[in-house]
Amino acid sequence: MSIALVILAAGQGTRMNSDLPKVLHQIAGAPMLVHAIRAGEPLEPSRIVVVTGHGGEAVGKAALNYQPGIKIAIQDQQLGTAHAVAQARDALKGFEGDVIVLYGDTPFIRPETLEQMQAARAAHDVVVLGFEAADPGRYGRLVMNGQNLERIVEFKDATEEERRITLCNSGVVAANADVLFDLIDGVSNENASGEYYLTDIVGLARSRGMSAGTVTCAEAETMGVNSRAELTVAEGLFQARARAEALEDGVTLVAPETVYFAYDTAIGRDSVVEPNVVFGPGASVESGVKIRAFSHLEGCHVSRGGVIGPYARLRPGAELAEDVKVGNFVEIKAARVDRAAKINHLTYIGDAEIGEEANIGAGTVTCNYDGVLKHTTRIGARAFIGSSTMLVAPVSIGDDAMTGSGSVITQDVEPGALALGRSRQVTKPGLARRLFEVLKKKKRDQGTH
Repeated sequence: MSIALVILAAGQGTRMNSDLPKVLHQIAGAPMLVHAIRAGEPLEPSRIVVVTGHGGEAVGKAALNYQPGIKIAIQDQQLGTAHAVAQARDALKGFEGDVIVLYGDTPFIRPETLEQMQAARAAHDVVVLGFEAADPGRYGRLVMNGQNLERIVEFKDATEEERRITLCNSGVVAANADVLFDLIDGVSNENASGEYYLTDIVGLARSRGMSAGTVTCAEAETMGVNSRAELTVAEGLFQARARAEALEDGVTLVAPETVYFAYDTAIGRDSVVEPNVVFGPGASVESGVKIRAFSHLEGCHVSRGGVIGPYARLRPGAELAEDVKVGNFVEIKAARVDRAAKINHLTYIGDAEIGEEANIGAGTVTCNYDGVLKHTTRIGARAFIGSSTMLVAPVSIGDDAMTGSGSVITQDVEPGALALGRSRQVTKPGLARRLFEVLKKKKRDQGTH
């Protein structure tokens, strides 16, 4: 059975007190909207529709940046959840299969839960995701009759007896596409809010002789984010889950509470992550790597046996082969570093290719930017770059070549050669002592005035 996802992302989120649409606020380096999309990806949906409203252009752009094939539908007026889903009708024209409705501000629904809903469709025409709430508060209530769901009642419209129900509605729904839109056509706005509730499709389905059922999940999965405070809580929940998964997967976290993961961080087993390490989006680390304290990795790949840090920064495009050593206060960007190369301290490597077993001395800089364009530096295998060498790109250093400390290298260096690019030292005997005496006298004279 084909699956389509409809993700509702039209809300303004006034409690965020922000110019940014609510669903674009980030958790673990990605907009909440992206988390909602990722939840449904393991189902291999043939179509994904994001329904936008407030800040629709920015929301649509974020969705398409993540996955270009997504369809965008626009809800010009926010008239309720059923009305929002109805806006996806044209984008799903010709689709035959099931639709699962998700929410862009509910980032923690697990793929396994959606798979259970998909399976439950074999027994029910409409499947609703519910949860047992510790404090039901103002959630909609699921009114059950044995294993069958009779209706969903919103808190505003519920009786006192219905408000005592603890099985609550998450808003996530699965149904056949034709059935879903046919039921939505029958929804009215005769309720306390004057809105078209998606929840009303359950009662309509039952009145037409269809069956409705529920799948339940942990309350934490259904957490919606509506304020900055809730966003902070959500970030904490994500990080706690990510740390637990890393430990379970065989990664050593020396101080787990100080390590921060992105939504897509991948780390191989037997790797060690020391305290205060931050992973930005796009970082992948193979097995047996040591990430030392206070390092930041983003958009990079570290192969087996690598040692990174402390205080290292790997930026997007950093590709490190096996057994590479990157030390303290080293920054690497858009560079490939081959096997067993060493870049141990106080160095910037950008737009570069570093050969295997090359050794880059302290204070080396690949001068890659001329103010308009970026240029490439190539350093050959087993080359030795002396401390404080400035490599003015485009420039190539051959295999087994060497540069003298303090050199400014502006021309290619052939394999096996030594390049020196520094001025001849001039020494003036006694001049330092005389100069100090002049300066000290000047300081004394200034103090008397």
